[in-house]
Amino acid sequence: MIRSILCVLVLSIIGHQCLHAQSADVATKKLPTADAADVGMSADVLAKVDEAMQESIDENRIPGGIVMIARHGKIVMHKAYGKMDLEADKPMKPDTIVRIYSMSKAITTAAALMLHEEGKLDVNDPVSKYLPELKNVQVATDDKTHPATQTMTIADLMRHTAGYTYGRSGNSPHDEAFKELDMLQRDDSLETMQTKLSKLPVAFEPGTDWQYGISIDVLGRVVEVVSGESLGDFLRKRIFDPLGMKDTGFFVPADKVDRFAANYNTDGKGKLTLGDAPDESPYLKAPAFESGGGGLVSTAEDYMRFLLMITAGGTFDGTRLLKPETVALMTTNQVPESVGWIKFGEEVRGGVGFGFGFSVRESMSDWDPDGRVGEYGWGGAASTHYWVSPKDNLVVITIEQIMPYQWLTEFKLKGLIYDAIAP
Repeated sequence: MIRSILCVLVLSIIGHQCLHAQSADVATKKLPTADAADVGMSADVLAKVDEAMQESIDENRIPGGIVMIARHGKIVMHKAYGKMDLEADKPMKPDTIVRIYSMSKAITTAAALMLHEEGKLDVNDPVSKYLPELKNVQVATDDKTHPATQTMTIADLMRHTAGYTYGRSGNSPHDEAFKELDMLQRDDSLETMQTKLSKLPVAFEPGTDWQYGISIDVLGRVVEVVSGESLGDFLRKRIFDPLGMKDTGFFVPADKVDRFAANYNTDGKGKLTLGDAPDESPYLKAPAFESGGGGLVSTAEDYMRFLLMITAGGTFDGTRLLKPETVALMTTNQVPESVGWIKFGEEVRGGVGFGFGFSVRESMSDWDPDGRVGEYGWGGAASTHYWVSPKDNLVVITIEQIMPYQWLTEFKLKGLIYDAIAP
């Protein structure tokens, strides 16, 4: 009784920090673990993952990596392989901090969907309701632009049908404007990015095509405008702290630098060169540009916490972050049928659509033949990967720090891991 009264008194002085601290304490519990056999998997088959990872290291395709697997909400594998830093001869560890790049996107989308649940925004709202610069969107066609006839919505941002790219679309007016405006400048705030949007023509009519790009960075700015907080603060209070994602953020604090991996460039043939040294990285300093589309660092365990919340229908350790129906929007295809499957240039990923935050497998094709219908996931530019199979109640995260992006580890391990599930 006395404790409850004290908590109320403290809350009257410092707001909700007392309750916030309680939820954070609960969330930092260790994730539940299980032997492979206890969740219907073969330890002998999973041992082949070790062999496959070591083969990639021996061939100098990766310096090291991490594999984390959960089934039925319990961790059955969390292993590190090789080196996190070749120059310093530091071994990769299970809690190594890495650049997750586009794995940030699902987290930012979840943040916006929290505001959707609270009635503070609607996925069908025009983006211009929150960012007035986008009231008169221009569409780039050939060597000119014209006013858009379709309204860009929050849903378009979430599913990559807004018309934004990364400036390599092949649409000259869009790409040239993207370069001239320097849209992803680390020293700019999201508010500054917002002021540039009126000068950036989109690559196609919103809602009529799918192209990967900066739409989740734009969504991150919407989160700021609606919530009245910086994106980093919102993510920390509403997602990272409740889930116990203690190593996730937009930079690596000084007391964690010893766990930060180096990032390498590869020629795809066994030659690795240092791309970003952990002791000299721009990630050692908090950026002005909090990129919801690609700016986070994290660990395998932290991201597993986020995915276990998703697989549990929006709850984690008794705390609800999202409603099941909202999670369903994330994990089912939201791309209009007229748009077709997602694609990168000439590469069409047959059978794969996109939900609000994740790619979603709707049917099988020659692309990624080891995948499963219903599987959802994504990855990051430094070749981090994750996928979830609801049918198998399986979550897999694979971590490495290799650029440009390569499918090596996901494609190499996916069939092995599915084979480990007992019939």
